[in-house]
Amino acid sequence: MTRRHLLILGGTGEAAALARAALARFGETAVVSTALPAGTRRPGPIPGRVRIGGFADAAALATYLAAERVDCLIDATHPFSAAISAAARLACDRIGLPRLMLLRPPLRRHPLDRWIEVDSIEAAAAIVDRVGRRAWLAVGAGSIPPFARAEGVRFLVRLDEPPPQRLPLRFHQVEIGCGPFTLAEERHLLQRHAIDVLVCRAGGGAAGEAKLIAARELSLPVVMVRRPPPEPGRSVDTIDAALDWLGGDERRSAAWGRS
Repeated sequence: MTRRHLLILGGTGEAAALARAALARFGETAVVSTALPAGTRRPGPIPGRVRIGGFADAAALATYLAAERVDCLIDATHPFSAAISAAARLACDRIGLPRLMLLRPPLRRHPLDRWIEVDSIEAAAAIVDRVGRRAWLAVGAGSIPPFARAEGVRFLVRLDEPPPQRLPLRFHQVEIGCGPFTLAEERHLLQRHAIDVLVCRAGGGAAGEAKLIAARELSLPVVMVRRPPPEPGRSVDTIDAALDWLGGDERRSAAWGRS
C-alpha cells in the first residue's frame, strides 16, 4: 500500500492540531511531516515527523519536496510568516505540487476597541512612544529589534522561554509563559505592570484574543500591525476543511491533491 506524504508548514497551534487530525483520519495511509521555523528550540508535542528550519528558500524547499516524495503541502504557518509562505508557493509551482493554505480567521474589531492600525512593525515602532510609556510588546521575538529606537518606553515582553541573549531594548522586562492565557490572566498582567499601550500583530485566531479583550475592558490603546495579504492560491480557515481537501483529492487520484 502506498503511503501518501503530507508536509505541513507549521509553528502554530493550528499546524500541530492539523497533524494530529490528519493522522487520526487517514491512519496508516498517511505520512505526515511538520516543518517548524528555524530557531525553534523547544517544539511542543507534534505527531509524525518533525523537521526544523531550511524552508524559507524556495529552491531548497523544492529540492526537499522532490527528494522526500511529498504528495501535497499545507501551509499552516503564522499569518506573518510571509517569507516562508512565498517560498512554499514558488516551490510548489516549480514542481507542480498541490498546495493549500490554512488561514486563521481575521480579527474582528469591537466598537470599543481603541486600535491604531499600522502597516508594519517599523511603523508601530515609530509611533509607540507617542501613544504610551509602558508598553506590552506582543509581536514575537523576531520583531523586537525595531523598537530599540523607542528609548523612552519601558517594555514588557512575554516569551515562551528565556531569550538566548539580552533583548535590544533600553528598558524592558521579560516574562516567561506559555499560552493559551485566560482573560483574567491577561487583565492581571496589564494591571500588574501598569501597561498603558499594547503593541501586537493582527494574527487572528483565538489564542491571542484574551489580551485584546483585556485591553478593551481597561480602555487601553492598541497599536495593531495589519496582517499582510496571503499568497495567491486555494485556502481554507478550518482544520476540517483542510482534511476534506485532502480526502477529496485522495479519492480523485493516486496522490493527495493531484487532479
